[in-house]
Amino acid sequence: MDYEIRPVRADEWQSVRDLRLAALRDPVAPVAFLETYEQGLERSEEAWRERTVDASDEGAGQVRQFVAEGPDGSWAGSVTVLVEGPDVEARFGEPAAVNQGHLVGVFVRPEARGAGVADALFRAAVDWAWSLEKPRLERVRLYVHEHNPRAAAFYRRFGFAPTGETVPMPGDPAVRELEYALARP
Repeated sequence: MDYEIRPVRADEWQSVRDLRLAALRDPVAPVAFLETYEQGLERSEEAWRERTVDASDEGAGQVRQFVAEGPDGSWAGSVTVLVEGPDVEARFGEPAAVNQGHLVGVFVRPEARGAGVADALFRAAVDWAWSLEKPRLERVRLYVHEHNPRAAAFYRRFGFAPTGETVPMPGDPAVRELEYALARP
């Protein structure tokens, strides 16, 4: 694998935006993301800047976005970790019962799939989650659409296991998102 895995930098908002928009154009985007391409396009420059600063090393430490950067500077993929817990502002619904990381925004460009990029991104994200001391995270979780078996298979291979918890898919409550979690070693 010829990619450097690293956190985004605060000034890389345009690259963050471009990769997210590419992800939202992917054929599996409707079962992988809670946002459409059109919604992504509507975000202001200020919103992209703020999102990028928050997820960088310069942010408050409650979010970290990792990217896979090729030798030519292109980005092949990304994953973001959100810190959740009883004393942390809820990002999705109710506050979490335990301190945990929540992986979101998982994307690898089609031409980089199968090359170990997703594994390397997940390793960086999980290692960062376990490195936190305040709060110390007990687990890392993610949600996968019930009709996204490719992603579910990858998560299981990486060590995530279904918890049995489900939530309705925003915009289509007849469809479920399945929670998978990885316990702290």
